[in-house]
Amino acid sequence: MKYFEIIYTLGGQRDSVILRSNHKLEAVKQFQEKPLGALISIDEINEPFSYKFERFKSRLHASSLKRKLPLEPYIASLRQLAVMLDAGIAINHCFREIVSMTKHKQTKEIFHQISLKIESGSSITEAFQDFSYELGNVSPAIISLGEQTGSLSEAVEKLANVLDEIYENRKKLKKAMRYPLIVIFIMIAAFVTVIKMVVPQFKDMFEEYNSELPYPTQLLLGLESFMQDYGLILLGSIIALIFTHTLFYNKLLSYRYVIDKYILKLYLFGRITHLSMTGRFIFVFDKLTNSGVPIIKALDIAKNIVENSYMKERFQVMEEAIEEGRSLTDGFEECGQFESITIQMIKAGESSGSLNKMLEKVNHYYSSKYNDLVDNISTYIEPIMIALIAAFLTLLALGIFLPMWSLADAIE
Repeated sequence: MKYFEIIYTLGGQRDSVILRSNHKLEAVKQFQEKPLGALISIDEINEPFSYKFERFKSRLHASSLKRKLPLEPYIASLRQLAVMLDAGIAINHCFREIVSMTKHKQTKEIFHQISLKIESGSSITEAFQDFSYELGNVSPAIISLGEQTGSLSEAVEKLANVLDEIYENRKKLKKAMRYPLIVIFIMIAAFVTVIKMVVPQFKDMFEEYNSELPYPTQLLLGLESFMQDYGLILLGSIIALIFTHTLFYNKLLSYRYVIDKYILKLYLFGRITHLSMTGRFIFVFDKLTNSGVPIIKALDIAKNIVENSYMKERFQVMEEAIEEGRSLTDGFEECGQFESITIQMIKAGESSGSLNKMLEKVNHYYSSKYNDLVDNISTYIEPIMIALIAAFLTLLALGIFLPMWSLADAIE
C-alpha cells in the first residue's frame, strides 16, 4: 500500500490530504469521490509518522489482549452477566453494563469487543469464539449450549461455577506452597548472611596465628570465595537459563512435551500436577456432558483445558476411541492416566446408563484426593525441610564453633 499527498483548493484556500491506495490513479479516484475541492497536485510520499504511530498503537493494543484473561475478574463479570440476563435485560445492554462496571482493563476491553460483535450481527457464541484463546475453550462451548437451548443465563452461571472451581483449586495450591517457599527463602538468606559476614572474620583471625582452618570452615570459605568471584556470573546464568527454558517451553512443542512428561515424575509436585489436571478434566467433562454437550465434543473441550501437554496427548486417546466406535471405558483404560477404581466406576455407569451420576462420583473422588494432598502438603514436605535445616545448621555449627575451639588451642 502506497501513500499519496494531494494538494487541493476549497473556497480559495489551499489544503492537503493523505490517501492510501495501490497506485496514483486509484488515489485520484478516491479524492474525486470526496467533496473536498479542486485537485492541484498529487505526489507519492513515505508513510507518515502519525500512521506508523497509530499502527504501532493498534498492534500494542492487540498484543495486550492476546493473553490469558485472569479468572477472578472474568468470573465476577460472568456472574453479573448471569444476574442481568435472568432479570430479562436485553443482551446488548447487559454487555454495556458489564463494560461500565468492570475495572480490569483486559476484561473491559474483551467484553467491549464482544458487545460490538453482537451489535454488528454476530451470535453470542461467535463473539466468544473469537476470544477463545483469552477466555478458554470451555466458554464458547457452554455459551453455545445456552444459546441453543434458550437458557443463556443458566449457561453463564454454570460457566462461572466451572471457572470458579478451577480458580479455587489454583488458589488453594498457592496458599499451601506459601509456607515451604518462605522457609526456603529464609534458609538461603541466613546462609548467604553467615558466609558473607561471619565466616570471613575467622579467616583473618587464624591468619594471625598461622593456624589451619577446620575443613567445614574451609568449605564455607570456599563457597564464600566462589560467590564473590563468580556470583554475578552464576546469577546471570540462572536468569539466562530461566529465560531460555521459558522461551523453549512456549515455542517448542517437543521441548514442552518432554518437560511436562518429566514434571509428572517429580516427588509430590508430579502427583499434585497429575491430580490437578485429571480432576480438572473430569470436572469439565462431567459438567459438559451433564449439560447436553455430545461426548466427543465434551472430551475435546475438557482435553484442551488441561495445561500439561503430555497429559493432553494421553486424553486425546479417549476421543479417538469414541470416534472409532469403542466405549468410553476403553478410552479411559487406554489413556493410562486413571486408576483402576476410576475405570471400574466409568464402566459401571456406562453399562447401567447412569454415566453422569458416575462422573459426579469420579469428580468427587479426584477432588477429595487433590484437596487432601494440598491440605497436607506441609506434612509431606516437612521431612525434607527438616533434613535440609539439620544439614544447614550442622554445617554452620561445625564451620563456626570448630574454629573457635582451634583458636583457643592456637592462643595457648
